Amino acid sequence: MLFYMTREEAWRLLCEYTNAENLRKHALAVEACMRYYARLYGEDEELWGVVGLLHDFDYERYPSLEEHPFRGMEILRERGVSETIIRAIGAHANHTGIPRESLLEKAIFACDELSGFVIAVALVKGRTLSAVTPESVRKRMKEKSFARGVNREDLLQGAEELGIPFDAHVEHVVKALQGIAHELGLNP
Repeated sequence: MLFYMTREEAWRLLCEYTNAENLRKHALAVEACMRYYARLYGEDEELWGVVGLLHDFDYERYPSLEEHPFRGMEILRERGVSETIIRAIGAHANHTGIPRESLLEKAIFACDELSGFVIAVALVKGRTLSAVTPESVRKRMKEKSFARGVNREDLLQGAEELGIPFDAHVEHVVKALQGIAHELGLNP
């Protein structure tokens, strides 16, 4: 029987596969954003939070495009986890070729890269999330050397797939992250 994981089960699995504090913080950030969007859209907050926590759980062990998130998806299937969770995790990255069909799948893609980018902007603004505005994010997006690993097109595409303006998406992500700022080493 396929099942939805609890938050506690997801956290244990994340910690089993991920030792790096920054990767765990990224998972917490994406979880917070996913929970925020679940509340906004009237969706299952626990399910969305678990997807956020687990979307990169295999990345530390399997960082190549050939393996991530495919190995993680295999691990979850072996453990009997619901295909809803597995598919959303697979859809969080363009390179998997898995089309994003559900709102859950679109949200994980939209929250993944933008949460990290917003945190990077906050770090240069005195570690303060309240200093992060859509304008400051757009300004940093134009700087190729800033958070160079983040694909700017993915940031814009995420908001587009959610059907909301990019600036509103930035504001939502900032609000979501403010709720866990302390855990991320930031100020609200």
